[in-house]
Amino acid sequence: MIRSKIQILQFQSLIPKILSVLLVLLLSLSGALPANAAASTAASGKALDFGSETSGSKDFSGKDLRTEEFPGINLDQANFSNSNLEGAVFSTSTLRETNFQGANLNQVMMDQVRLLNVNLSDAVLTDAMLLRTEFRNVNVTGADFSGAILTALQVKEICKSASGVNPKTGVDTRDSLGCR
Repeated sequence: MIRSKIQILQFQSLIPKILSVLLVLLLSLSGALPANAAASTAASGKALDFGSETSGSKDFSGKDLRTEEFPGINLDQANFSNSNLEGAVFSTSTLRETNFQGANLNQVMMDQVRLLNVNLSDAVLTDAMLLRTEFRNVNVTGADFSGAILTALQVKEICKSASGVNPKTGVDTRDSLGCR
């Protein structure tokens, strides 16, 4: 009797996380999430024009890019160092040699994104949704992944090179990933 009550309580504590993941997946599949992000960008009046910026090598360093949307845009060699990208959405993109050093990527969503030779050192990726993101030769020294949603395979791959402590949050990178 007591054991079954404990199991029920453990399951009940997982329900909010499961529902959150399902909601984000449902929204991303229905296309509602990008529209929502675009609507919030339009309301803020700070929409970016990527017409001439799709060739990569762009400097977004230190900029406030909260809730911006980057759908299928070529951001190769872009510089997002020390930018505030909280709540931003990156989708169906490949980012090569892109610099996110020290960036705030709290609650960012990366869907179908390939990160190749990307610098995430000292970045804050707390509560980020990174399920269908590929990490190849990514520098995560000092990055904080606390609360980020990653698959076990992603964590295993990232843990191979994870080290350091995030200078903003004071969290150890390996601890934030749950590396063994």
